[in-house]
Amino acid sequence: MKKNVFLSQLAGFVFVSVAGVLLHFLYDVSGASPIAAVFSGVNESTWEHMKLLYFPMLFYALLQNRYLDGRMENFWCVKLKGTLLGLTMIPVLFYTIRGVFGDTPDWVNISIFFVAAAVAFYYETETFKKDMGKCRGKSALLLLLAVGVLFAVFTFFTPEIPLFRDPVTGGYGRG
Repeated sequence: MKKNVFLSQLAGFVFVSVAGVLLHFLYDVSGASPIAAVFSGVNESTWEHMKLLYFPMLFYALLQNRYLDGRMENFWCVKLKGTLLGLTMIPVLFYTIRGVFGDTPDWVNISIFFVAAAVAFYYETETFKKDMGKCRGKSALLLLLAVGVLFAVFTFFTPEIPLFRDPVTGGYGRG
């Protein structure tokens, strides 16, 4: 079982990495489709880069849960925490590095995505090894899905705060 978990987590990291890169371009390739906007980055804001991690992690978790056939009681609690960790790391790393060094080259910004994904999957893998006791899996899944609703809503109704500001255009959301 432990080997299966490790391999499925490794596959998850690869999947999320590839899917996140592809989602970065989906909105433009789709001709600015509103449906693509929900799942892909619509601009270069930090928020939109967080979306590139969230949706692949959620999709993979749904597949992985099916693959593991519900054998892990704490699955959704671990996935919720791992996803939130990865999502938190993106702005923390981006703004910390930017605060220390100023503008950073694109390869640094791209690396932040992969580091966040790697840390999220590493945390999940280590946490799956532990017995977490009681876990309200349905509540964790609902919270995880609620995050997705926020990503969708804020794509179309974007708060005008720095997290949502496109550093290239200075705009917000799909504008």
